[in-house]
Amino acid sequence: MRKFFTAVVVIPLGLIFVIFAVANRHWVTVSFDPFNSVTPTVAVTLPLFVVIIASAILGVIAGGIATWFRQGRWRRAARQHEADARHVRTELADLRAAASRDDAQRRSAPAQLGFYGSAGRDKQGATL
Repeated sequence: MRKFFTAVVVIPLGLIFVIFAVANRHWVTVSFDPFNSVTPTVAVTLPLFVVIIASAILGVIAGGIATWFRQGRWRRAARQHEADARHVRTELADLRAAASRDDAQRRSAPAQLGFYGSAGRDKQGATL
């Protein structure tokens, strides 16, 4: 499955990035000074493809973080349900163990049965 995913998604995506980088090699100045656009105090000169790819990566990271925070209540609910299920499983195991002990005690006690079974009745429940 991984090889299929690599062949179908990752390889074409890598080729698109390489073609994009080759086509957008010219240099641009990115300014972080909103007050002085002529001679900014904080500016970086980078190739255009670096600026675009870096902004896309930052957008994906920001979206992932936002999604992670929004799904917090569902993760909390899943942990609570898992703890409840674990508690119920142990309680069920305890009840089954107690039932098997009670069943073993009933079997080991000698039953005082009549000739036709318990309380003198046949298979259909008729009194003998």
